[in-house]
Amino acid sequence: MTDLSDDKITSVRSGLLTWWHANRRDLPWRHTRNPYRIMVSEIMLQQTQVDRVIPYFHAWLERFPTVHELAEAPTAEVIRMWKGLGYNRRAVNMQRTAQAVVQRGGEFPETVEELLKLPGIGPYTAGAIACFAFEQDVAFIDTNMRRVIHRLFVGVDVPKPTASDKEVLAIAQEVLPDGDAWNWNQGIMEFGALHCTARKPLCLICPLQDECAAFPEIQAALAENGKPGRKTKSVPFGQTTRYFRGRIVDALREHEGQGVALAEIGPLLRADFSDEHMTWLVELVNGLERDGLAVVAEDEAPYDASEPAEMRIRLP
Repeated sequence: MTDLSDDKITSVRSGLLTWWHANRRDLPWRHTRNPYRIMVSEIMLQQTQVDRVIPYFHAWLERFPTVHELAEAPTAEVIRMWKGLGYNRRAVNMQRTAQAVVQRGGEFPETVEELLKLPGIGPYTAGAIACFAFEQDVAFIDTNMRRVIHRLFVGVDVPKPTASDKEVLAIAQEVLPDGDAWNWNQGIMEFGALHCTARKPLCLICPLQDECAAFPEIQAALAENGKPGRKTKSVPFGQTTRYFRGRIVDALREHEGQGVALAEIGPLLRADFSDEHMTWLVELVNGLERDGLAVVAEDEAPYDASEPAEMRIRLP
């Protein structure tokens, strides 16, 4: 049973915020309330570790220091600047967000409801911008926040959570301290990243041990969940559509102007590339074009449409 008593909420808030102020990392996006910079950091941090993001964050802001520069930049350059961060569609979506902000006068909306109307902005990013840029008392959850809240107030979350995301978000809203959401949300994220991690939480030295609904069962559950057993056979990353899409975009980054012929791209993707793989390659390219990551290089193709190997593509 979820305990949301005043005493527990007060104890959790006190313990977590004390931990946060003593252990917080000095990260560049924590020194700004600029919504554009907050957006850049939050989107870069999706699926990417903090240490890797820091140099990309600085390089991005050096090239696109404001939302206007990003909105007006050639999309091809935006994609090139994103090299190394993965999930290239994030860069294109972020430029679309910037363009929408510029169209509305260059100012980001301050509420979650209005932020969600921008293309490319989902509930988490909207909440993060509203809280970290405008210091609004907004609850939102990412992977780390979901794990911490679930363990503290619901209980063990492995092999799978017992509370839905909607239920966890409702708890997050309930325990949010008035007037200090910036520190609170940063603290929960940091606690999940450094202390209450997915597989090796530091339960024995946890300042919230007495208040944690998952302690001490969480350690036994993690140990049991980590035992060898029948594992679902997964496709190696090097054989996934995402991998091949990334390789195509990397190839396009190296070329300007007339683009690259599919006949040149194919062997870069697989050593055994042959004519029988061309349909597969065209489907990959069509997907990239739908997502705004590639375009056919010619306005009117000067090649026989029955010979897709001659089709040239480039960055937008």
